[in-house]
Amino acid sequence: MILTKTADNQIAISLSAGISAFNIERLINYAKYLEATANSQALQDDIDKLADEVNTNWWNENKQRFLK
Repeated sequence: MILTKTADNQIAISLSAGISAFNIERLINYAKYLEATANSQALQDDIDKLADEVNTNWWNENKQRFLK
């Protein structure tokens, strides 16, 4: 693996072809998460409450698909 910082303040990562696409996708998703939340001032408690609300709303809209 080679990490290179470019002139425009970006980071380039070179990986060997032997790494599975699934694991590369997981790495990219985690990097996107870090980038998206880098400047967040949200508290973990607020995030947990929002996640619970989203999950509850999703379940209420989709439970008929699973409960027969």
